[in-house]
Amino acid sequence: MTQEIRLQIIELLPRLRAFARSLAPSWDQADDLVQQTVEKGLRNLSGFTPGTRLDSWLFRIMRNCWIDQHRAARSNVAIDDAEASHPLMGEDGRRVTEARLELANVRAAMDRLPQEQREVLMLVCVEGLKYRETAQALDIPLGTVMSRLARARMTLAGEMGMTSDGARQQGEAQ
Repeated sequence: MTQEIRLQIIELLPRLRAFARSLAPSWDQADDLVQQTVEKGLRNLSGFTPGTRLDSWLFRIMRNCWIDQHRAARSNVAIDDAEASHPLMGEDGRRVTEARLELANVRAAMDRLPQEQREVLMLVCVEGLKYRETAQALDIPLGTVMSRLARARMTLAGEMGMTSDGARQQGEAQ
């Protein structure tokens, strides 16, 4: 059983790294956070309940590690584009540049969100966790997940110029 869980943890590493990157301001810190999470998870496998979601359990461990490390200090997260350095052959340079600029704008807007909203947004919208799973992973009530997510989405939409009025108008024009 523990060997199977270890293999599942290895498969979860990219997702753990993505969530760590939403918490930590640099890739180095994110990688350190993933390592701490995996170490704690492996050391405390007896705390994992078989039949429950391993990813949610590890996300909770990661969040708790992050909180423990940075309880007093809150920092803004700057998300770098890891793909930016890869050469793109046969791509329309203008389209790629526009997409990267738009992605940078979204990431900058996400960086400005309060950490609590950013965590929920990452787990629901990026990781695809259900609201209840997110609530369990972050150890918060379900209603708190929904309100934080709604506020994060509204803030992002406003900062990106996609307010509900603008979205309606754009939809009507099409």
